[in-house]
Amino acid sequence: MSERTSHPTHPVQALIVVDMQSAFVTGDGAVPEAARVLDRTTDLMTRARAAGALVVQLQNDGGPGSDDEPGTPGWELHLPMDADRGEVVIRKTVDDGFEGTRLRELLADSGVSDLALCGVMSEMCVSATARTALELDFRVVLPHDAHATQDIPAAEGISDMVPASVVSRVAEWALGDEVEIVARAQDVDFTKP
Repeated sequence: MSERTSHPTHPVQALIVVDMQSAFVTGDGAVPEAARVLDRTTDLMTRARAAGALVVQLQNDGGPGSDDEPGTPGWELHLPMDADRGEVVIRKTVDDGFEGTRLRELLADSGVSDLALCGVMSEMCVSATARTALELDFRVVLPHDAHATQDIPAAEGISDMVPASVVSRVAEWALGDEVEIVARAQDVDFTKP
């Protein structure tokens, strides 16, 4: 299996921001690379907006008592959306941003064929959403420095702690050779759909 890594060959028409909610990027529950992923995601959103690309934020509705339970401070989107620019928030209850939502229809109606993904958690919601986007024949660009996750705790008899950076890299690799992985978010270019 080979992996596509390089500067994307042409711009993307949409940015999908996955679960950048306060519970995951601030406080004790923040991913270890929260500052980096916030910085890169903010840059991506700024450049997507300037180019007229579609910006969609996914927002996970966690179960009762979870850090991302609807209506709690942790559930709130950490980065503001710009409704005046036509940005959309799509709420979801599972990892995959397409399952049970209108994301596919929104992208199709907007004329999007190429998209970039960023956010948290690399091996869960980012990966599940990327996988379905690929299955639906979208071109998917994943900037390595614009997604993150938690460390995997040690499990007796199974493994030592696995650092979040390794988990994120494995999540990228597991997507196969159809995804375009770029090292830096700044290498993603945007255009209008």
